[in-house]
Amino acid sequence: MALGPTQSVFAAAKRLLKSLIANSETRLRLAVFELEEERSRILVLLLLAGASLLLLLLGIATLTALVVVLFWDTYRLTAIAISAGVLIGASLLLAWMAIRQSKRHSLLKETLKQLAADRALLEEPSDETIRRHR
Repeated sequence: MALGPTQSVFAAAKRLLKSLIANSETRLRLAVFELEEERSRILVLLLLAGASLLLLLLGIATLTALVVVLFWDTYRLTAIAISAGVLIGASLLLAWMAIRQSKRHSLLKETLKQLAADRALLEEPSDETIRRHR
């Protein structure tokens, strides 16, 4: 039994609506996945920044001790200078890693890329139609 014109329109609209809902669900799942990934990246970033600040504080304390002991025996100064240099160097390394990590990703990058691809696919047929009519 063939469908009437009204039934065909409703069936096509129903299929289109199902397709739009499925597409939206996929995009929403991608966005949620990216937000969870971003949350863990921010946690790592905060931990690196905290460790960097802690090491910097220890380095400054060690440099202060170096100034206090500046007029003591010779070998103590070398030990304090080396420990201060190591702590400050580690702090700078962690700060550099934190800055590099913060610039690495953008929020919802893959979701935005997929939505742009979807938009391009929707715009292509209209461009082809215009070219054919020229």
